[in-house]
Amino acid sequence: MARHVPPDGPGEVPTGGPAFRATLVRWPGAGGWVFAPVPDAHAPGAAGPFGRVPVTATVDGRTWSTSVWRDRAAGWLLAVPARIRAGKDDGDVVTVAVEVDHARM
Repeated sequence: MARHVPPDGPGEVPTGGPAFRATLVRWPGAGGWVFAPVPDAHAPGAAGPFGRVPVTATVDGRTWSTSVWRDRAAGWLLAVPARIRAGKDDGDVVTVAVEVDHARM
């Protein structure tokens, strides 16, 4: 699998429009969740209860209902489960879109 780190730093690679490209990041520690950082331009604005906002997310054409979380140090994060990543992992670049799911707020 090809690895790519964007020239403007870890995290997002702008694509223009509602979708963006993100470099997957494995959170340190046991379990090692994999996240796609969500740039502020694509983030939901204010965080809801527990710092999360329900969204419909699409990663590389796979769509599911989930939430994005606001982390004080890392910004907005979208956890991307293995079934959605389809073999991609830390350092791989994916195309992401998130839309706030107002029905679940």
